[in-house]
Amino acid sequence: MASIAANIVDTLQASGVQRVYGIPGDSLNGFTEALRGEGKPEWVHVRHEEAAALAASAEAGLTGQIAVCAASCGPGNLHFINGLYDAQRSRVPVLAIAAHIPSGEIGSGYFQETHPQELFRECSVYCELVGSPEQMPRMLEIAMRTAVEKKGVAVLVIPGDILQAKAENTRVAAIRPTESSVLPSADGLAEAARLLNDASKVTILAGAGVAGAHGDVLALAEALGAPIVHALRGKEHIEYDNPFDVGMTGLLGFSSGYRAMENCDALLMLGTDFPYQQFFPDGAVKIQVDVRGEQLGRRTPLDLGLVGTVRDTARALVTLVRHKDDREHLDSSVKHYRKARKGLDELATNDRNRAPIHPQYLARLVDELATDDAVFIPDVGSPVVWACRYLTMNGKRRMIGSFTHGTMANSVSQAIGAQASHPGRQVVALAGDGGLTMLLGELITLTQNKLPVKVVVFNNSSLNFVELEMKAAGLVNYGTELTNPNFADVAKAMGIHGQRVERPDDLPDALRAAFAHDGPALIDVVTARQELSLPPTITAEQASGFTLYAIRTVLSGRGEELVDLAHTNVVRRILK
Repeated sequence: MASIAANIVDTLQASGVQRVYGIPGDSLNGFTEALRGEGKPEWVHVRHEEAAALAASAEAGLTGQIAVCAASCGPGNLHFINGLYDAQRSRVPVLAIAAHIPSGEIGSGYFQETHPQELFRECSVYCELVGSPEQMPRMLEIAMRTAVEKKGVAVLVIPGDILQAKAENTRVAAIRPTESSVLPSADGLAEAARLLNDASKVTILAGAGVAGAHGDVLALAEALGAPIVHALRGKEHIEYDNPFDVGMTGLLGFSSGYRAMENCDALLMLGTDFPYQQFFPDGAVKIQVDVRGEQLGRRTPLDLGLVGTVRDTARALVTLVRHKDDREHLDSSVKHYRKARKGLDELATNDRNRAPIHPQYLARLVDELATDDAVFIPDVGSPVVWACRYLTMNGKRRMIGSFTHGTMANSVSQAIGAQASHPGRQVVALAGDGGLTMLLGELITLTQNKLPVKVVVFNNSSLNFVELEMKAAGLVNYGTELTNPNFADVAKAMGIHGQRVERPDDLPDALRAAFAHDGPALIDVVTARQELSLPPTITAEQASGFTLYAIRTVLSGRGEELVDLAHTNVVRRILK
């Protein structure tokens, strides 16, 4: 008679799960033994359970399929917490198997006892303790279905003795994602068309919800004469092949994106949960489309909220709106974007082979030398800034990260899941020095699992983005200095191709060699500490609830770039 753990493995196989990320332990032994016996799903051994959850989050984000991580009781599965928060907030389906102490000892203060079903409640769509072997097959099916349909984390807390118990009433279900069309009511669509027709200057704000709707959104923008601003998570889905693109808004965005929203009299928000209230225009009509009704009006007051997928809603709206012949708002916004884009590109240069290297130049070279279907994963902090501004999307490339939860150390850990699930695809981790060292052991995971991830380290010997936040608050930098090793030497000691680059002239060949290497590679690039240039003025009202410095970053013409003032001794002119 098969064990409960074997029944779990059978269901994972039937559901198309290819691998499980984790670290073994005594309470998890029944499950890892069942995996060993079957050989599939594959066990991907990591060095920290947080990395296992982040890897699963990345795989689910790239594939749209449920991904799985597993860990032993107490401290083992508690290490999941940050990675599971990332998966939950990124809205990707992940199953976490959290092994527990023996069922007869629960509540006794037993060795390593915790209460995972309580601890994981906030970062999950389903979290339950399995109390008996009879419950297991049905609870597993419910957990996986909930994760898939709600696009979130499901946690099954399973005592080790139950995992090894015999399964008397087994059942195996194949849990796969479903596809649905969700269309707003006819009255809602008619009202949206009326509001858009009455507006003279419409701007579209596109988020992650525009995935799969690229052509439909562009058709709607064409009819409305609307520039398209994107939020960070919308970049990979809408920026490419887009004559209406005017860049990004928000903390990491362009002045052109902010301007296109500020100057409109109707804002159409498509599949976005853009969080910063201060960047929404005052006085404009606001229409929001989201498949999750609870999101409507969460960030800014609305004139109309519509529940529907972006694809289906855009297709319906384009037949109802009148084609706008006046393109002044669109043309002006695109012109402003081209000017801002030119300013960005001017800073992404070699700078006469002077050290330290400008991170803009590094990001631009990565973009130029990476493959057409590369997966880019920037660490939270300054690497995200450069990824947003210099990586070019084309419909085949992907850019994922911890863009909602915002955790350090996501880059290499998520690259594990991206590379394991896409073995023939180039995966580039844009790692900050702080994020890399936080989970440094995951470099060994790349070697052990033969994952050819390319790690590009932005090594500025500081918690760079934290320093910027301190400057924004008028504080003296404190506690942000990092004493780093030569990361290339560290990589070589782990069996990874490693090279350190300190001069711009050496960078192109170093990146080419790393990208061509048949195996994991790390390039340690010594980059400059940065300071954001500032616009001349800003109102206190705009700064309320957000840092003055961050607002200035967006409003400036050359505030798109970070400038190393210690290196240049010059504050560059601000584009108007």
